[in-house]
Amino acid sequence: MSDRPPVEPKPAATVLLLRDTPQFEVLMVKRHHQVDFASDALVFPGGKTHAGDADPAWGHHARGWDRFDQTQRALRVGAIREAFEESGILLCVHRDGSPFAAACDPAVRAAVDARDVAFIDVVRELDVELELDALGVFARWITPTFMPKRFDTWFYAAKAPPLQVAACDGRETVDAEWIPPADALLLSHAGQRTIIFPTRMNLQLLAEAASAADCLSRASARPLVTVMPQVEQREGGSVLIIPREAGYGEVAEPLASMMGEARP
Repeated sequence: MSDRPPVEPKPAATVLLLRDTPQFEVLMVKRHHQVDFASDALVFPGGKTHAGDADPAWGHHARGWDRFDQTQRALRVGAIREAFEESGILLCVHRDGSPFAAACDPAVRAAVDARDVAFIDVVRELDVELELDALGVFARWITPTFMPKRFDTWFYAAKAPPLQVAACDGRETVDAEWIPPADALLLSHAGQRTIIFPTRMNLQLLAEAASAADCLSRASARPLVTVMPQVEQREGGSVLIIPREAGYGEVAEPLASMMGEARP
């Protein structure tokens, strides 16, 4: 702990890509062991937003643009961009509304990730429209104030395009895996996968759903309660607690586990 002012959290967005075939599954990617956040962990595709995500020109290349304010537009574009970079899935349709089914060029994904190519130029070239309105708000988590890296992360859920194939980028992520949420939790508890606290809590919430449609319906009906874990002293040591009304039940996570997740 420190008396220094807390680090300002950076806006971030994450996508829970869902499918029902062969069973209800979510797409997760494994972070490279050399990245500076959540190394080696199994996570949902996502990351920090970029300045280009807020470009007003997206209004000509995104469905649902008029439904959202400026903040939500940038977050949703950022979420779709991150999913494209990390998994190769592009949440978009052709301008006539037909599904986009082409494979995403790994070199183009890498160029967007390196900011050598603007994401909006890729979308223009493909002549498609991002599906901002396909993203349902699932959760919002803000990293505790004592952590050295902080993010204000919006979690969105969306049905994955049925004709696209997921593939890791080989740089930030080294594996892409469709997995039933309950199975991911079992692997985490068995020590066979590293899954950080916020991801684990959202997998737990996700596991309550029976299908992609059920998940989106539950998320739409659930009041959005922003989660910023707080430290509480209890017998046996310090724990992190989160608001019960956020929908995760009674949670008391050992603080030591959270601190371990902060190490690169």
